[in-house]
Amino acid sequence: MSGVKVRVPRKLVAEMNVVPYIDVMLVLLVIFMATAPMMTQGINVDLPDSNSAPIDTTKNEPVIVSVTADGSYFINVGGDAKKSANLETVKGHVLRIHKHKPETLFLVEGDSKVAYSSVISLMAALQEAGITQLGLVTEPAGSNE
Repeated sequence: MSGVKVRVPRKLVAEMNVVPYIDVMLVLLVIFMATAPMMTQGINVDLPDSNSAPIDTTKNEPVIVSVTADGSYFINVGGDAKKSANLETVKGHVLRIHKHKPETLFLVEGDSKVAYSSVISLMAALQEAGITQLGLVTEPAGSNE
């Protein structure tokens, strides 16, 4: 029996190689960091300056209704926030939101160059819809210089 080699079974290694998973996570981190700034949506509105205190929006997300410089109305509901709507359509959306979530805060974002009557018409329509929690969006004083 001198010519027969006895093979000793090797012990199995039960370790997991995590290096590929770390590589994948780093790639995903870079992708998310690069795309996060592009996720911002909204209407480009030149807001007026104000010294008012910020509103606490940590309880629930507010609904922002925007009035652009040309007097067009936009509401950030649904998939198409870039499509302008007339005042009655905005009022219909607001009524639907207020019916399902009465505690929702509505914010009016008016361009500094828009006619004052357009903002007042929007606020009157919101009041007719039964909105009691209404705020105006402004920039901090000195930020538009």
